[in-house]
Amino acid sequence: MKKSNGFTLIELMIAVAIVGILAAVAYPSYQSFIISSARSEAMSAVLDAASKQEQYFADNREYTTDISKLGLNTKTESGLYALSATVDGQSFVITATPAGGVASNDTKCTTFTINEVGVKGATPSANTDTCWKR
Repeated sequence: MKKSNGFTLIELMIAVAIVGILAAVAYPSYQSFIISSARSEAMSAVLDAASKQEQYFADNREYTTDISKLGLNTKTESGLYALSATVDGQSFVITATPAGGVASNDTKCTTFTINEVGVKGATPSANTDTCWKR
């Protein structure tokens, strides 16, 4: 009997099954990490905008609705979130809303907000603590 140098069909199927199981476990974890990264970008952008809004107030004695006056773009660095400011007299709310990419796939934390006293929010509101946890 001649010795064969290769794999049998059963060995190949076992290897494919192992790769499939590993992929089934790793992919959801990877997706969770990517969404968490997008949330971190939104949180960082909102906190930075709030800080710059306070500096703008110290210089001009008023808040601004124009994000560009704060030296910021209307989108976050990678373009996943759009930033906006709402001003009501002596108060403001900075909001980051999904603008595309993986941020649009995040159903647990869709928007991030912060106001002039540092109160953080997220929608849906039931997940505020979960959304702002790093």
